[in-house]
Amino acid sequence: MAVVVAGASGFVGRALVARLVKGGRAVRALSRSEGNPWGPTVKAVRWDPADAQGAWRSELKDAEAVINLCGENIAAGRWTAARKKAILDSRVDATTALARALPAGGVLVNVSAVGYYGARGDEVLTESSAPGEGFLADVCRRWEKAATENAPAGARVVLARLGVVLGPGGGALPRMALPFKLFAGGPVGDGKQWMPWVHLDDAVGALVHAAETKALSGPVNVVSPEAARNGDVSRALGAALGRPCWLPAPAFAFKIALGEMSCLLLDSQRVEPAALHASGYRFARPLVYEALKASF
Repeated sequence: MAVVVAGASGFVGRALVARLVKGGRAVRALSRSEGNPWGPTVKAVRWDPADAQGAWRSELKDAEAVINLCGENIAAGRWTAARKKAILDSRVDATTALARALPAGGVLVNVSAVGYYGARGDEVLTESSAPGEGFLADVCRRWEKAATENAPAGARVVLARLGVVLGPGGGALPRMALPFKLFAGGPVGDGKQWMPWVHLDDAVGALVHAAETKALSGPVNVVSPEAARNGDVSRALGAALGRPCWLPAPAFAFKIALGEMSCLLLDSQRVEPAALHASGYRFARPLVYEALKASF
């Protein structure tokens, strides 16, 4: 049985494909581009979400699961009106197309984000918590709605709400590490905001677990069980690199430089992986220092 991965060329997607191949799964990678960067063991399939009757749909018919990681990079530039539209449309359009192509009784693991919860201070957030406010929360609501409302009756849909993924080779970590490598690292703002993080190994492991675990459906928080504030993560990052953590980056500077996008660094979300725990998932790298040390 095959697993279809959409968005397989991104940071998490590449690691997910490698894990599936290593586990002996046949992988079909949906891509808008020509070529096959995943190697001969992976079937690269051209697709366009706008092509509702495209040949790509046949790849889903006998698949064990479809894992959707599609979406414009939210940190690629300031959130202008055009960027906001691209961020939203890239997620909703791809999710709608995949959900509608899913066979009856199929499995869709649709990867959204903990941005669903908005800025919530010290409130403990589980999968049963209400959605928050703001642009990212609205995107996540509409993104998840596209999955649940367009999937056929009887399909199992998992809404994997991903935290900040830390690991080697990409994602947020290179930008986070650069100030520390220059001996100018420190917390963002006062460092008291909760930062829902997860190591790449567990991000991938949780997605595979969600695809394989029939008892899982609906929202699933993909975050480490060790809740950490930004200051905790910053100190652990400095220790992992052998650098001091001493120079706080003022919040106002991020607000000026990034505008609305500064919420990615300043919002506080104390998210817990209640559904993963209940389903028996065991984290490979639950401790922030150990996770960061293993990433360099």
